[in-house]
Order: sequence, then C-alpha cells, then structure tokens
Amino acid sequence: MQRATKRERADLATVCNDSVGYLYQIAGEHRRASPQMATRIERKSRQVAARSNGRLELVPRESLVRHPEIFTGIFDEE
Repeated sequence: MQRATKRERADLATVCNDSVGYLYQIAGEHRRASPQMATRIERKSRQVAARSNGRLELVPRESLVRHPEIFTGIFDEE
C-alpha cells in the first residue's frame, strides 16, 4: 500500500467495494480479509504489479486471511 499511488489505492478499494482505510487495516494486519476479498485483492494486485515496472509486487491472497488453508480447492483461480 505504501508504494502504490493514490490512484492505484483508490482503484483497489473500488474493486474490493471498500475504503482505502480498510485496505490499510488489512495491510497492517489489524484486520483480515474475507476469502472473497483476498481473491479480489490478489487479482487486482497482479494487474497493477504488471503495469508498475517492478515497483509493486503481487499480494498473495494467503497472506491476507487468518486461515490460508481455506484456499485449497474452493477458491482456486480459474
């Protein structure tokens, strides 16, 4: 979140249907994302990271939830 531009943070918040402030809480590990939100964040961060020329990195969804094992099977990407 710190290296992202204001526009990139706003775009991510829009995709996640939430506020930039809430995303900062997730990034700071004060809150955990739902599995669905974690998947949306991962997908959007992949797109943004690809356009950033190495400035930003992909955010793995497993790092955003309390129990990463929930992604085995049901939330696998298509």
